[in-house]
Amino acid sequence: MNRFKIYFILISFLTVVSCTDDFQEINTNPNAPVDIQPELVLRQVIYDYGEQMSYEGFVAGNLLGQYMTAIDFNLFDRHGLKNPQLGGNPWSIIYKNLLDNEELLKIAQNSEIFAVYEGPALILKSYMTAALTDMFGNVPYSEALNGLEGNVTPKFDEQEAIYLGDNGILDNLENGIAAMENYQGNLVLSGDILFEGNLNLWVQFANSLKIKALMRISARVDVQDELQSIFAEGNYIKINTENAIFDFTDGRPNNFRMATLREGDYNLFIMSASMQEILEKYDDPKATVLFRPAANSGEFAGLRNGPDASQISISVADYSLSGSIFRNNTSLLDANFMTAWETNFLLAEAAHKGYINANAKTLYETAVSQAFGYWHTELPAKFLSEGNAAFGENGNDPFQQIIEQKWIANIINGYEGWIEWKRTGFPELKSVTSSLNNGLIPVRMPYPSSEVTLNQEQLVETSGNPENSINQNVWWDID
Repeated sequence: MNRFKIYFILISFLTVVSCTDDFQEINTNPNAPVDIQPELVLRQVIYDYGEQMSYEGFVAGNLLGQYMTAIDFNLFDRHGLKNPQLGGNPWSIIYKNLLDNEELLKIAQNSEIFAVYEGPALILKSYMTAALTDMFGNVPYSEALNGLEGNVTPKFDEQEAIYLGDNGILDNLENGIAAMENYQGNLVLSGDILFEGNLNLWVQFANSLKIKALMRISARVDVQDELQSIFAEGNYIKINTENAIFDFTDGRPNNFRMATLREGDYNLFIMSASMQEILEKYDDPKATVLFRPAANSGEFAGLRNGPDASQISISVADYSLSGSIFRNNTSLLDANFMTAWETNFLLAEAAHKGYINANAKTLYETAVSQAFGYWHTELPAKFLSEGNAAFGENGNDPFQQIIEQKWIANIINGYEGWIEWKRTGFPELKSVTSSLNNGLIPVRMPYPSSEVTLNQEQLVETSGNPENSINQNVWWDID
């Protein structure tokens, strides 16, 4: 690696560490034979990805997933996805952190002293790669993560290979688990703001990610045996204290970014009509945490996504603004990588479909209870025994209940709600009011203009989507 690149990465890491020094003391090893300290890299990747994608999930993912709508001239909310505004460009965030993580992986694999970092680096690589390909479909991968030493016009790899191939998502999770289980050294994993160096929790995280990846591709691949094996072993995230998260704070420098946005910009994000419909369907009290009642009516009120602000007049006072938890009480928020409730909702779905031998109702009720706890909301005594949340009761489809309850809880990860809608069809999202996509809800994010300009030949020859259409399904998404 040349000295200029080392200098640039060090400056980047030290800048971020100066903003996150309250998470954990820096513990450097002056005798280590590398130029970059791996604890700085690990901290940088976890914090930067978690902070930036939490913000992205709020200002862009929540529009795609129809948790919220935006009442200004927001072309992204009208599905003009090639016009990112406050957010809407996760490509650069993910690749930047994948490249930084690759430096960590090289250090771990080339220096026996730092072998403890190999497993977490492989797991983070898998996690971020899954987010990338689930949003964009075929992406540069096998030739794209070598920085200045690599191919500046990398080919696009097919999503199937990214999931199932060597050095792919599932392979890296397996290898990451093996690296941690086989680690014999004495060095503590420093810079770990997810699990404070606990490798056992990293293994549980990896197994939860395997459950998620297998369910995502389950329409294409027989996943039953592998899912049953993971479930039977039971070494995955089961309770909220094991969640793969780091906490935001109420004050700078580690509060949720919406707390630093101008008040006027923050108040542009209001409850969507889709969210109002689902919350009312379940009579879900999480509404009081996630949103504020409309000033004019005192009721929760949503607006259909994609209004054209040049054609209609919208008063903020008529609609429910996002809750104070996203701005004034952000110490109650987490950067969310994986949780017990998400894992248990996935297992409930697997049990309902017969992929694992388990009680779907029990897993569902566990997940719902955990989601209420995660969102600091008391679970009503009869929520799971009466009404539309009662599993399979009152004419409700258990599969739809599982997905919709998980969708509500995923509001901090808005892209996830949209991705799961693509996979499952739930909740039943609405066409937007003033669509810039012929009334269609997009099923993938567009490659950014930088990729179209700088890697045009590979986009045409290897992407499988030379027109860069946002209406072309990704591999696992079968209509």
